[in-house]
Amino acid sequence: MYAMNNNFAAERAPLDGLLLIKTRVFGDGRGYFMEVYNRRSFGELGVGAAFVQCNRSRSRRGTLRGLHFQKCHPQGKLVSVSRGEVFDVAVDLRKSSPSFGKWFGVSLREDDGTMFYVPPGFAHGFYVVSEIADFSYLCTDFYEPEDEAGLLWNDPDVGINWPIENGGDVIVSDKDGANPTLGGCFVYP
Repeated sequence: MYAMNNNFAAERAPLDGLLLIKTRVFGDGRGYFMEVYNRRSFGELGVGAAFVQCNRSRSRRGTLRGLHFQKCHPQGKLVSVSRGEVFDVAVDLRKSSPSFGKWFGVSLREDDGTMFYVPPGFAHGFYVVSEIADFSYLCTDFYEPEDEAGLLWNDPDVGINWPIENGGDVIVSDKDGANPTLGGCFVYP
């Protein structure tokens, strides 16, 4: 852990700017409670971003959403799972970064209290490994449909090791399946 306070602990991921944030989970026979966001606590961890939009999706097993980003209005995202499990991925699109074109992935589950902070400058996506997954995104900028872009989820030059079972189905939207590879993709300075 690189930072900790009363409610949260943060660990740096291998790519600069990515954070795994663990919240305390208070469980008993009734279920559990956990704090998902606290502006003051997150500021103490080094995440001073102001979140302006919250999104949620539900997807079934085998669904792959991404890899998404916005070009002129890049979004930082704090992502978590409230039901099920996903394999969540960020790809560094910052040309000046030493980790440009590299990826990092993490499993996020509904009850372990782990969240993933992906700062602006990364493409983001996830693959559903449970029967159903409810996925939440707190975003640092508003969604602008004309500004959205994507990176091909299975670009061989990026080489993401998605946890797709042998012969498993991958459900990808037509739009996501037509995204460019890193060589033809928009990148940040």
